Order: sequence, then C-alpha cells, then structure tokens
Amino acid sequence: MPKEFTYRGIPFSELEKMPMDEFVKLLPSKARRKLLRGLPPEHRKLLEKVREVKRLGLADKTIIRTHCRDMVILPEMVGVTIGVHNGKEFVPVKITPEMIGHLLGEFAITCKRVVHGSPGIGASRSSMYVPLK
Repeated sequence: MPKEFTYRGIPFSELEKMPMDEFVKLLPSKARRKLLRGLPPEHRKLLEKVREVKRLGLADKTIIRTHCRDMVILPEMVGVTIGVHNGKEFVPVKITPEMIGHLLGEFAITCKRVVHGSPGIGASRSSMYVPLK
C-alpha cells in the first residue's frame, strides 16, 4: 500500500483545498517571502495557464512552456508538465507532490557535463602521433 504524500504533516488532498494564504505559512522562509510580496505578471500568466489546462482536463497531454525558472511550485500545479527553459531548450518537467515549495529552475539543469571525445585523426597537432589501433 503506497504511503500518501504529506507536506509538513499535511496530506496532499488537504493542501489542494487549502487557501493560498494558509499554504504560504507552511513554506520555507525564502519561498514564503517571495509569495507574500506578490507574484510578478509573468508568474501570474503561468499560473493562469496551469489553471486553464487543468480545468480543460489536458494536464497530461499539454506542455506549458515558460522562462520563469524562479516560480515556486504550488499544490495546484501538481500533475501538469511544464517546459522550463534552460538557456538553450525547454526541458519538460512533470510536477509531482514532492516538488512543492521548490523552484521550477531546480529541475531544469542549465549546464551539461563535459564529455571529451577520444583523440584521433584531425583532433589536434598533439594527437597526430597517437598510435591508431
């Protein structure tokens, strides 16, 4: 039997019904302060798109693209796939209950691990003398 997700002791089913003012009190200080100051217009627009997609029942089929990497993940965003821009492309992020209180940008890494190719013909002057197998 899978255990139901709880955020700071409150089950997810109650978090969804909870008004925003009460939910904000549960968040860590940085996220709480950010939401108490009010959402910027781009964050409001993203939240409206999320509400619209959930209202239409297209949450599992639609990817909402955004550049708002500093948006705090709220309970009403759970179940939606958001394409978060990482500087080059939009990384699809499926929002789960465990992500609540984090920022969208934490789930779309901006830098790739460097993987160097093996030296060979035409790589550089120094690799000219690497014996070929």
